[in-house]
Amino acid sequence: MKLFYRQLLILTCFISLPVSVLYAQQGTNQYIPVSQHQTIESGTYWPAGQMLPHFATPASQLDGIDMKQGKLSSEEKTMLLAVQGIINKRQPRIFLYEHFSEGKHKWPRLLNLSVNELEATQYMRLVSKYKNELKGVILYDPEKSVHYLNLASTVAGLEDAIPVTSQLYELLKQQNIQLPVLADLRKLPYTKATEIYEYMYDQYWKKCTHRLLISLPPQRGFVRDLAVASGAAIVWLDARDWKENTVLRKFMKTMQPGESIITGWYAEERSGIGLATEYGLSTIPSDFYENTTVYAGMQQQIQYPEIPKMPALENKIYLALYMSDGDNVQYCQHAMSELWDKKGRGVIPINWTISPGLVDFGPGLLNHYYTTATPNDFFASGPSGMGYSLIYDAHNYLWNATSGTDFTPYAKLTQQYLEKSGLRVITIWDEVNQEQMGAYVRNCRYLYGLTQQDWERRPYKVPTYIQDHKLAFVPNLPCYANGVDVIYSFWRDTIAKFDGSHPIFLSAQGESWKMGPDNIVALKKRLEELSPGNIVICRGDHFFNLHNQANYLPFNLTLLPKMKITSSPTSTETKFAADGTPCEGHLWISKKEGNRAWIQFDFKNEYLISRYVVRHVGNAGLPERLNTRSFSIEVSQDGKKWTRVDIQKGNTVSVTDVDITPTSGRYVRLLIQDAGEDGIARIGDVEIYGCRK
Repeated sequence: MKLFYRQLLILTCFISLPVSVLYAQQGTNQYIPVSQHQTIESGTYWPAGQMLPHFATPASQLDGIDMKQGKLSSEEKTMLLAVQGIINKRQPRIFLYEHFSEGKHKWPRLLNLSVNELEATQYMRLVSKYKNELKGVILYDPEKSVHYLNLASTVAGLEDAIPVTSQLYELLKQQNIQLPVLADLRKLPYTKATEIYEYMYDQYWKKCTHRLLISLPPQRGFVRDLAVASGAAIVWLDARDWKENTVLRKFMKTMQPGESIITGWYAEERSGIGLATEYGLSTIPSDFYENTTVYAGMQQQIQYPEIPKMPALENKIYLALYMSDGDNVQYCQHAMSELWDKKGRGVIPINWTISPGLVDFGPGLLNHYYTTATPNDFFASGPSGMGYSLIYDAHNYLWNATSGTDFTPYAKLTQQYLEKSGLRVITIWDEVNQEQMGAYVRNCRYLYGLTQQDWERRPYKVPTYIQDHKLAFVPNLPCYANGVDVIYSFWRDTIAKFDGSHPIFLSAQGESWKMGPDNIVALKKRLEELSPGNIVICRGDHFFNLHNQANYLPFNLTLLPKMKITSSPTSTETKFAADGTPCEGHLWISKKEGNRAWIQFDFKNEYLISRYVVRHVGNAGLPERLNTRSFSIEVSQDGKKWTRVDIQKGNTVSVTDVDITPTSGRYVRLLIQDAGEDGIARIGDVEIYGCRK
């Protein structure tokens, strides 16, 4: 009790300390709100700004079929995947196994999904169980062309019907599954891919959603359930063939940059991704991602991992090592899951590329990685933000996105999903020009930095760029290395010649298929032999903040290792005010003190303070009515005399992000005048940006 009154006295004195500017102007909040997860009982949730639909919470028990074990034909799989899409559109109730290198039951077990697996040979029982929710069949003939599987699946999604061959239709009737024929594609004369997809475009594209296009081989089933459930078209056209390229362009040019996305994959990577990028569209590689309609129903609040403080800046070699292929959600579902469990993870910092699209595709998967991460596991966005976008094709010397203006919708979309996923570093594929760098700076304030891929196909090596005195673009040297020996060879001479006169920053990316945590741990030992005591392997967020600190650029001061936080009395730990995660369970919560409270940061040295970010409780998924309503930001050199640099009144939004007039100071405090509806102040996280003087 004595301690409480002592703290209350300190609070009273603290608030009354002199402030040199009594009425600072309210700064402009640069934050753009993002769409939030919502739990729904049935149907789909697909608001504007959300790239993929979210589905209802999965049923307590799912019906499962192992299509791989049953050795089902492509036509049988296509039918079952359509059933899955139609049924799961109302509520996820069907789970189909096919590709599970990580272990058949791993993800259902980790995510608490109960699956009642039926014998694969009895798959018609599954169709029979749900026949009353099916409106009919779409007949097609795969002997004319396998591309009819895609056409029939597309029509099926529009009609809540299932695509079947003549043989399967007869089998349905034998099982007393009586469904009317809603369309008979067997009568069509077309045999070429271009003809079939031209017909799809002319007859059905206007009925399909234009927010999503699925690029998928006809005999491949993955994400087909998503297509059927969302009413998306499924195409398979090779961008290298000029006739097929022409048809594919017809679909892409009617989609909206920043509002539409492509899933699946292409016949060839660079031509397909490049063509989509030309139209301002990005692609989420997902050609082996299964049960989208189940995993997209796990609408959990993302649990961002706590961020450790960065090491002190010294004249050393700072190295960042990235694992590739995180743009591909099937990699996140399968191969990464296997790597995640390997020996060596957590020993030293590793930067795992991952797709921000998992927020929609599989929030449960994303939360698994986040909640099991060690302080040495850092997550970065795969190329080149929200979905794979090949901005510059270094192999072919081709700019697929020609200007910052054309690139802006993608950059804005990326910012939305960086916020949602908590990812703060992007690996760009391959490079960007200065106009596009400017688009990232203007629209992606959440970013700490970006890497570019230096393929050494240019007449010069890609240098480090600093855009607008804010954002660093650092080359990965080497990029996409096929083993740690390649990385060692690239860095060996530079490290061996290091003289300790100033810090240096090196970054590399390796193929996840060719290396793992144990290889990276071994690499660190080899590098340390070249320059003992000078090697610091870095998380990506630490790397870019240290880089900016060394180069007199703004960085997040709350990451400083000796930074100290004090506050008015709290019911939670004071450190939660700046631990890098705004999640529930990591909130700074005041004791009720008549709506007033404060948080003070001591950075131990003076910096030029230029920006602050406050994440209120709405950012953690709590009701927005509890957001802090009125507060001010003050700066001090000695902790006694304060300068008010910004004041916010009548706040309702969940994040406040304000650039302030650069002010020199060692201390910054957040002074809360109106805590919100119930008078208890709740802060998810605070970031303060400044640079060395």
